[in-house]
Amino acid sequence: MSTTVTVHPRHLERLSPGEVLRVEPWGNDAVRVRAGAAGIRAATPGALDAPPSDNGTAYTEPADAGGGRLVNGRITAHLDARGRLRFTRTATGEELLADAEPYKGWPPPRTHTPHGDGGYRLEQRFAAHPDERLYGLGQHLHGRLDQKGLVIELAQRNAEVSIPLLISSRGYGLLWNNPALGRVELAHDATRWVAERSEQIDYWVTAGDTPTDLMASYAAATGYPPPLPYWATGFWQSRLRYRTQEELLEVAREFARRELPLSVIVSDFFHWRQMGDWSFDPVDWPDPAAMVAELETLGVRLMVSIWPTVHPEGTHHDALHATRGLVADRHGGLLTQNWPAPGGFAPTHYIDPTDPAARRLLWDAVREGYHRHGISVFWLDACEPDIAPPLQERAEYAIGGGRQTGNLYPREHARAFHEGLTAEGEEEIVTLNRSAWAGSQRYGAALWSGDIPATFDSLRVQIRAGLNVALSGIPWWTTDIGGFHGGDPADPDYQELMVRWFQYGVHCPLFRLHGDRDPNQPFGVTMTGGPNEPWSYGPVYPLIRDQMLLRERLRPYVQEQMDIAHRTGTPPMRPLFYDFPEDPAAWEVEDQFLLGPDLLVAPVAEPGVRARSVYLPAGTRWRDAHDGTVHDGGGTVRAAAPLERIPLYVREGRTLPIHPA
Repeated sequence: MSTTVTVHPRHLERLSPGEVLRVEPWGNDAVRVRAGAAGIRAATPGALDAPPSDNGTAYTEPADAGGGRLVNGRITAHLDARGRLRFTRTATGEELLADAEPYKGWPPPRTHTPHGDGGYRLEQRFAAHPDERLYGLGQHLHGRLDQKGLVIELAQRNAEVSIPLLISSRGYGLLWNNPALGRVELAHDATRWVAERSEQIDYWVTAGDTPTDLMASYAAATGYPPPLPYWATGFWQSRLRYRTQEELLEVAREFARRELPLSVIVSDFFHWRQMGDWSFDPVDWPDPAAMVAELETLGVRLMVSIWPTVHPEGTHHDALHATRGLVADRHGGLLTQNWPAPGGFAPTHYIDPTDPAARRLLWDAVREGYHRHGISVFWLDACEPDIAPPLQERAEYAIGGGRQTGNLYPREHARAFHEGLTAEGEEEIVTLNRSAWAGSQRYGAALWSGDIPATFDSLRVQIRAGLNVALSGIPWWTTDIGGFHGGDPADPDYQELMVRWFQYGVHCPLFRLHGDRDPNQPFGVTMTGGPNEPWSYGPVYPLIRDQMLLRERLRPYVQEQMDIAHRTGTPPMRPLFYDFPEDPAAWEVEDQFLLGPDLLVAPVAEPGVRARSVYLPAGTRWRDAHDGTVHDGGGTVRAAAPLERIPLYVREGRTLPIHPA
């Protein structure tokens, strides 16, 4: 078989003895590349479900030496006879991204190594640039905003979320459209994407003049987030855990007595009898409908925790098993891991949300257990799913093996609730998820940063992690204010951390308190943490209350940014360079961010700090939100940061739409 490059009217194709390669337009200013050892499969799991309806004015043309070009708006793809791809900016010819040139012909930029069972180990190599900055890739705890030089595992873990979207300072975005387990190596000599087991290389590239262009193109390709309802911009109260219906209601009543704002209160895990019952234990939660009704009179919504785990004695286990709605183990039987149950730990199985019938059965159970009582807000905890790494490789889902498709699980789990709520006529769909993948945003999935430590070091990490989530296409993001693991409400040092975390949380897309406070208890069905309400923190409660009231004032502005995210894909919280890409210094700042285009936030993430340096981006002037002082952009100021506040600056000439004090 000879090697040929064919220039079709709407795509380029190269046939060679070892590979079929196709390059085609996929939305305005974007192209999709697929390559397989034995051909191109049209239907594979990923985030690019259907061809876009609009590919702009894309066209192809022959190129020298037997190659071809595909031009689609801002991006041009160049394919040569050797199979090398380059992507350039159409207007200027500037190179954005290119296949790595091999040394003496090996390895080629794409390799398909057969496993012997029909699957392949896939690698894609791109040339690297030492001055390139790389962002996105979901949520990770390495504490970096720019991830150049790192190796990022493509796998889902508690607090480690794999979303394979890369945003480059060179002006391109790349989606690795493959849910296989693997990694991406962002080395100084090359960038390498690896899928440990898959069928074909599949990636999508877009070009833009600004980060705004890139995020808009990504949202158009993978889905826009739905409108965030106004109630969701308020304060969410949670702790590990409220044991009974009366305990939860009494906390909501105390909020009302103290005239504290409250939008959501959470019933955390083990409010059920067995994993997979997806309903309240009537002993401790005797009248859910009455509970929901009382909360509604207080202006509060109830959120309930949902886990994807199913105990063999659970109400719905047998029905799911009969329809093959539980995850199989390729070694035989069902995928099994021990989780707490009445009487101790017990083997537990997992629902398979990649199976449409299983998603329907899950929703039927949730509708009967919760929705009929008026509950429509769900916390999808442990939705990675939370299994030991070797188990993921043994998993067999309806759409394929765990090594090949495992990263897709959290998105499909959120999809089950979106489909179910939509079928019930619900229009305000918000789920809180511990993990996500490309496209999760279109199912109303909010992401939180998982079970993180309760330390200042952890707070510093969250600032960077949240900004990378924003550049991964997920606009709804939050943390456990104060961290999850530990924290003594009576400890003055922890009280300081709680105040600083509240000040940060006020300016996050979602504003939420949660944690397992001291005294901690062993993991089990009877566990509960210490107090974790705003008034639990003694002398700093007035400062916490002030921050809660500040969020109330900011809610119209936050809602405005959420509406923009719904329409355009621009995240509410973003790095400084997002709005100031022409300012080189803005690309250097990792510990500040913008909430919308007009509010600059400089959190304090060190104990004992009462002042900090703040960089103000060039191109405008900035007004200190506390004292009204106006500063020129393009320089650094020393800002006061007493415990009661953090530095905040408003773009000159802008008036934020906020409530009066």
